[in-house]
Amino acid sequence: MTQPSYVPIGEADQVRPAYRLKTPADWRQNRVAELLTPDHPRGSHFGVPGPDQGYGLLVAHELFADRLELTPGITTEDALVGGAAVGSARAALFGRAPVGKDVELALILFGFLGGAPDDLIDRRAPLFQAAAHHYGQQRRIVEAVPEATLRLTPDEVRGRLSDWRELITLA
Repeated sequence: MTQPSYVPIGEADQVRPAYRLKTPADWRQNRVAELLTPDHPRGSHFGVPGPDQGYGLLVAHELFADRLELTPGITTEDALVGGAAVGSARAALFGRAPVGKDVELALILFGFLGGAPDDLIDRRAPLFQAAAHHYGQQRRIVEAVPEATLRLTPDEVRGRLSDWRELITLA
Protein backbone atom coordinates (compact mmCIF):
# COMPACT_ATOMS: atom_id res chain seq x y z
CA MET A 1 0.00 0.00 0.00
CA THR A 2 1.36 3.42 -0.86
CA GLN A 3 2.07 6.02 1.72
CA PRO A 4 1.46 9.73 1.49
CA SER A 5 4.55 11.71 0.47
CA TYR A 6 4.64 13.73 3.74
CA VAL A 7 5.08 10.57 5.94
CA PRO A 8 8.76 9.85 6.59
CA ILE A 9 9.88 6.30 5.82
CA GLY A 10 13.26 4.63 6.12
CA GLU A 11 15.42 3.90 3.11
CA ALA A 12 14.91 0.14 3.49
CA ASP A 13 11.15 0.64 3.31
CA GLN A 14 11.26 2.67 0.10
CA VAL A 15 9.53 1.15 -2.91
CA ARG A 16 12.14 -0.37 -5.15
CA PRO A 17 11.97 -0.03 -8.90
CA ALA A 18 10.52 -3.02 -10.69
CA TYR A 19 12.90 -5.44 -12.31
CA ARG A 20 12.73 -5.45 -16.05
CA LEU A 21 13.20 -8.88 -17.54
CA LYS A 22 15.07 -9.14 -20.80
CA THR A 23 13.44 -10.68 -23.80
CA PRO A 24 14.67 -14.29 -24.02
CA ALA A 25 17.25 -15.05 -26.65
CA ASP A 26 16.39 -17.19 -29.65
CA TRP A 27 16.43 -20.91 -28.73
CA ARG A 28 17.16 -23.91 -30.92
CA GLN A 29 17.43 -27.64 -30.28
CA ASN A 30 21.12 -28.18 -30.76
CA ARG A 31 22.26 -30.48 -27.97
CA VAL A 32 23.60 -33.86 -29.02
CA ALA A 33 20.98 -36.10 -27.39
CA GLU A 34 17.86 -34.10 -28.22
CA LEU A 35 15.22 -35.70 -30.37
CA LEU A 36 14.22 -33.55 -33.32
CA THR A 37 11.22 -35.65 -34.35
CA PRO A 38 8.31 -37.04 -32.35
CA ASP A 39 9.40 -40.62 -33.16
CA HIS A 40 11.96 -42.36 -30.99
CA PRO A 41 14.99 -43.74 -32.79
CA ARG A 42 15.05 -47.50 -33.24
CA GLY A 43 17.91 -49.90 -33.60
CA SER A 44 20.48 -51.88 -31.70
CA HIS A 45 21.04 -50.75 -28.09
CA PHE A 46 18.33 -48.07 -28.14
CA GLY A 47 15.93 -50.12 -26.07
CA VAL A 48 12.18 -49.94 -26.25
CA PRO A 49 10.76 -46.83 -24.56
CA GLY A 50 7.66 -47.40 -22.50
CA PRO A 51 6.03 -46.28 -19.28
CA ASP A 52 7.09 -47.58 -15.84
CA GLN A 53 9.34 -50.37 -17.08
CA GLY A 54 10.96 -50.83 -13.69
CA TYR A 55 7.68 -52.26 -12.50
CA GLY A 56 8.34 -55.28 -14.74
CA LEU A 57 11.25 -56.27 -12.52
CA LEU A 58 9.09 -56.06 -9.41
CA VAL A 59 6.41 -58.18 -11.10
CA ALA A 60 9.04 -60.74 -12.10
CA HIS A 61 10.34 -61.05 -8.55
CA GLU A 62 6.94 -61.11 -6.88
CA LEU A 63 5.20 -63.58 -9.19
CA PHE A 64 7.87 -65.83 -10.68
CA ALA A 65 11.00 -66.00 -8.49
CA ASP A 66 9.95 -69.25 -6.81
CA ARG A 67 8.60 -70.90 -9.99
CA LEU A 68 11.72 -70.82 -12.19
CA GLU A 69 13.36 -73.93 -13.59
CA LEU A 70 17.04 -72.99 -13.79
CA THR A 71 20.10 -74.69 -15.25
CA PRO A 72 23.74 -74.36 -14.18
CA GLY A 73 25.23 -70.97 -15.04
CA ILE A 74 21.96 -69.03 -14.91
CA THR A 75 20.96 -67.45 -11.64
CA THR A 76 17.46 -66.53 -10.55
CA GLU A 77 18.32 -62.86 -10.97
CA ASP A 78 19.62 -63.41 -14.52
CA ALA A 79 16.39 -65.14 -15.56
CA LEU A 80 14.15 -62.54 -13.89
CA VAL A 81 16.01 -59.54 -15.32
CA GLY A 82 15.95 -61.02 -18.83
CA GLY A 83 12.27 -61.89 -18.49
CA ALA A 84 11.43 -58.43 -17.18
CA ALA A 85 13.31 -56.80 -20.08
CA VAL A 86 11.37 -58.82 -22.67
CA GLY A 87 8.13 -58.25 -20.77
CA SER A 88 8.77 -54.50 -20.72
CA ALA A 89 9.40 -54.50 -24.46
CA ARG A 90 6.12 -56.35 -25.00
CA ALA A 91 4.22 -53.90 -22.81
CA ALA A 92 5.77 -50.94 -24.62
CA LEU A 93 4.37 -52.25 -27.92
CA PHE A 94 0.92 -51.81 -26.43
CA GLY A 95 1.76 -48.44 -24.83
CA ARG A 96 1.43 -49.53 -21.23
CA ALA A 97 3.42 -50.60 -18.19
CA PRO A 98 4.39 -54.28 -17.89
CA VAL A 99 2.06 -56.71 -16.12
CA GLY A 100 2.38 -60.34 -15.08
CA LYS A 101 1.33 -61.75 -18.46
CA ASP A 102 4.16 -59.85 -20.19
CA VAL A 103 6.83 -61.33 -17.93
CA GLU A 104 5.12 -64.73 -18.04
CA LEU A 105 5.33 -64.76 -21.84
CA ALA A 106 9.06 -64.04 -21.69
CA LEU A 107 9.78 -66.72 -19.10
CA ILE A 108 7.70 -69.31 -20.98
CA LEU A 109 9.41 -68.36 -24.23
CA PHE A 110 12.88 -69.09 -22.85
CA GLY A 111 11.76 -72.20 -20.98
CA PHE A 112 12.07 -70.94 -17.41
CA LEU A 113 8.52 -72.01 -16.49
CA GLY A 114 8.89 -75.59 -17.71
CA GLY A 115 8.01 -77.53 -20.82
CA ALA A 116 10.99 -76.32 -22.87
CA PRO A 117 12.81 -78.55 -25.35
CA ASP A 118 16.34 -79.57 -24.39
CA ASP A 119 17.93 -77.74 -27.33
CA LEU A 120 16.32 -74.45 -26.22
CA ILE A 121 17.62 -74.94 -22.69
CA ASP A 122 21.12 -75.51 -24.07
CA ARG A 123 20.97 -72.46 -26.35
CA ARG A 124 19.59 -70.02 -23.73
CA ALA A 125 22.50 -70.49 -21.31
CA PRO A 126 25.03 -68.18 -23.01
CA LEU A 127 22.32 -65.60 -23.63
CA PHE A 128 21.21 -65.34 -20.00
CA GLN A 129 24.52 -65.78 -18.18
CA ALA A 130 25.27 -62.57 -16.23
CA ALA A 131 22.27 -60.78 -17.75
CA ALA A 132 21.49 -59.25 -14.35
CA HIS A 133 24.76 -57.34 -14.45
CA HIS A 134 25.21 -56.42 -18.11
CA TYR A 135 22.94 -54.08 -20.05
CA GLY A 136 24.33 -55.31 -23.36
CA GLN A 137 23.31 -58.84 -22.47
CA GLN A 138 19.79 -57.66 -21.61
CA ARG A 139 19.53 -55.90 -24.97
CA ARG A 140 20.62 -59.09 -26.79
CA ILE A 141 17.87 -61.03 -25.00
CA VAL A 142 15.23 -58.49 -26.03
CA GLU A 143 16.51 -58.26 -29.59
CA ALA A 144 16.31 -62.06 -29.92
CA VAL A 145 12.51 -61.87 -29.67
CA PRO A 146 10.78 -60.56 -32.81
CA GLU A 147 7.80 -58.24 -32.55
CA ALA A 148 5.48 -60.92 -33.95
CA THR A 149 6.36 -63.16 -31.00
CA LEU A 150 5.80 -60.35 -28.52
CA ARG A 151 2.28 -59.89 -29.85
CA LEU A 152 1.34 -63.50 -28.99
CA THR A 153 -0.35 -64.50 -25.73
CA PRO A 154 1.47 -66.62 -23.14
CA ASP A 155 -0.80 -69.59 -23.96
CA GLU A 156 0.01 -69.29 -27.67
CA VAL A 157 3.73 -69.26 -26.89
CA ARG A 158 3.35 -72.31 -24.60
CA GLY A 159 1.54 -74.15 -27.40
CA ARG A 160 4.24 -73.34 -29.96
CA LEU A 161 7.27 -73.83 -27.69
CA SER A 162 8.27 -77.06 -29.47
CA ASP A 163 8.94 -74.87 -32.55
CA TRP A 164 10.89 -72.29 -30.54
CA ARG A 165 13.20 -71.44 -33.48
CA GLU A 166 10.23 -69.71 -35.13
CA LEU A 167 9.66 -67.60 -31.99
CA ILE A 168 13.26 -66.63 -31.11
CA THR A 169 16.13 -65.57 -33.37
CA LEU A 170 19.31 -66.69 -31.64
CA ALA A 171 22.57 -65.96 -33.43
